[in-house]
Amino acid sequence: MKIWIDADACPRVIKEIAFRASERLQIPVSLVANKKLAKHETGLIESIVVADGFDVADDYIAEHAAMQDLVITADIPLAARIVAKGAVALDPRGELYSEENVGERLAMRDLMMELRADGLVQGGPAQFSLTDRQRFASSLDRLLTRMIKGKRPV
Repeated sequence: MKIWIDADACPRVIKEIAFRASERLQIPVSLVANKKLAKHETGLIESIVVADGFDVADDYIAEHAAMQDLVITADIPLAARIVAKGAVALDPRGELYSEENVGERLAMRDLMMELRADGLVQGGPAQFSLTDRQRFASSLDRLLTRMIKGKRPV
């Protein structure tokens, strides 16, 4: 079991929560980004720098994540690939991606991109809040507990 983090756009506070869980439960973490990342004190955390380019980090994670792994990402197309592979994907706001919801979220993402391109909608997701951080920490804890026990997320 390993935790993969799509590190390019993941909030620092989310990474720190994942690092604490990793240390507590002795689960390795792989941060994947197309830029250099800070060094870490523990051997449980590795940083993987991939080439610059569109979706290169996503492709790396999708290729290397195994079924028993957890991927933390806000990238819905990556989450769809992970779910299709049978692995587990969690949004930095604490929402679990599933076969039931990832298609709908992907369709909504595509619709919002079209509306933004046409100038009908501006902006992106709401600013990351304390509630989001707490929801993520709680979801991560519940999810890892189930995964360690060999149970699939609900």
